[in-house]
This record gives sequence, structure tokens and C-alpha cells, in this order.
Amino acid sequence: MPTTARELTVLDAACCGDGAARPMELAEAERLAGLLKAVADPARLRLLSLVARSADGEACICDLTAPVGLSQPTVSHHMRVLVEAGLLAREQRGRWAYYRLVPGASETVAAAFLDSFRPR
Repeated sequence: MPTTARELTVLDAACCGDGAARPMELAEAERLAGLLKAVADPARLRLLSLVARSADGEACICDLTAPVGLSQPTVSHHMRVLVEAGLLAREQRGRWAYYRLVPGASETVAAAFLDSFRPR
């Protein structure tokens, strides 16, 4: 057990020296938090799965409301969040909006999350 100030200083230096881990950069943390926030909502996860599992790889907003039991404005809000997060692409066709998964989006989320906890 250290008893002198010098012994305490030596222990502090060994414990908290330059070898201490560094957090991820703020910009990277904000980007990852945005992605995770976008998929942290159960309704958005369900909507993403509907689009990803659709027969032709895209889904019309008109086909997404009934399966999740939400109103069209609420579904539109969730879809906008997913588009802004870079997970879905939106295409307007006349009156209806169609959504498709951005290529590599699911891999991007998984990699970003898992890589954030790997030692550097």
C-alpha cells in the first residue's frame, strides 16, 4: 500500500499514463449514434424489414401502413428518419413514394456498431 506522495504519483502515472484508451472521435460517435437511433425504434425496424423482404426489393408507402398498424403520416415520418440515416432510398412516383434499401446499409450499421467496440 503506497504511503508517500511519491509512491501515489508513481501509481497514478502507471494507471493513467499515455497508454490509456482513447474514445472514438466525436464525429464518429455522432454518426454511429444517428444510425443506431434510427434503428432503435421497433416500428422503424419493422418497416426496414418489410422493405428488405419485399419481393421486388422496394415497397410503396401505401403498402407499409397496414402491416405495422400505423397511420400513413406516422409511417412517412419513420421512413423519412430512415432515409436521412442513409438506410433507405426514396423515389417519388406520381402520388406515391417508393422505398428501397440502400445497398450495403445493413452491413454498414452492423460494421459501424461492432467496429466501434474493437480495440484500436
